[in-house]
Amino acid sequence: MSKIGVKYLGLDLTSPLIVASCGLTKSIDKIKEFESNGAGAIVLKSLFEEEIRNEISNLIKYSGQFPYPETEDYVREYVSEKSTQEYLELITKAKKSVNIPIIASINCVTSQEWTNYAKEIEHAGADALELNIFILPTSKNQTAEEIENIYVKIVTSVAKLVKIPIAVKITQHLTNPIHTAYSMELSGAKGIVMFNRMYKPNIDIKNLRLTAGDIFSSPAELQEVIRWVALTYGNIRADICATTGIQNGEGAIKSMLAGANAVAISSILYKKGAQVIKEINETIDSWMQEKNFQNTKDFIGKLSYKNIENPAAFERVQFMKYFSGIE
Repeated sequence: MSKIGVKYLGLDLTSPLIVASCGLTKSIDKIKEFESNGAGAIVLKSLFEEEIRNEISNLIKYSGQFPYPETEDYVREYVSEKSTQEYLELITKAKKSVNIPIIASINCVTSQEWTNYAKEIEHAGADALELNIFILPTSKNQTAEEIENIYVKIVTSVAKLVKIPIAVKITQHLTNPIHTAYSMELSGAKGIVMFNRMYKPNIDIKNLRLTAGDIFSSPAELQEVIRWVALTYGNIRADICATTGIQNGEGAIKSMLAGANAVAISSILYKKGAQVIKEINETIDSWMQEKNFQNTKDFIGKLSYKNIENPAAFERVQFMKYFSGIE
């Protein structure tokens, strides 16, 4: 293992930098480029359950009423199988093209038969599986506990089917992310990814329509990630991967000091290209030399809630001290 190498999901990574699931990781050429620039692992673009379900619904809707019930069943099976087969081929090609770990990704919204695809993903050769889960609360009758129980059902179902390690990508918009992370661990997850950055809608007041908000993360978003990584570290045995807002080597180092075993990036790759991976790796290496750290284990979690001298710093949520003139 290299000096900046880490252990994540039981996998040996030559770098803590993981390329997060995004449009770039559906290209074999890009995957090769990320490896050549020093990426520790690749998370393939997610196989979206919601997209497949919508495609099926739209096809059935616009095709009119089918003369036989089995025709509709065939359409459902065909669309689902076609999307899955293309994804399995991507896994196989990626594994043949690079030597670093390939992590498959499923974007889940239910705990139904969808989880069976996990077995096929394992057979295709994926080294691990990331479950990207977020159920948007849209009903006043659905409690937080009911929503979080869906997470548990999904992870439990998948963990029973596969032997490869599972990471769960959760959102920070939970009543208690630490409890959810712990529940995921008990359900079979070997890693927790903090956090899932959701699609954000915006409003165009000129044309009176909904538009997409900022699609790329910003460094400011990292601060909240650091808080929850630091609070979660030591409360679970599962590995932690920090993501969202990591734009440079400093952001990666902060995340690891808070307790992250690895960090996942994507927005900065769109902005600066694959070479930014090399730059971040060099920053981590040079900082380690400056601080005399021999390996990443020497500093991962060093400034976590569990290890910091004043843990209350992570608990502070109000700005009273800073805006009241009291020093």
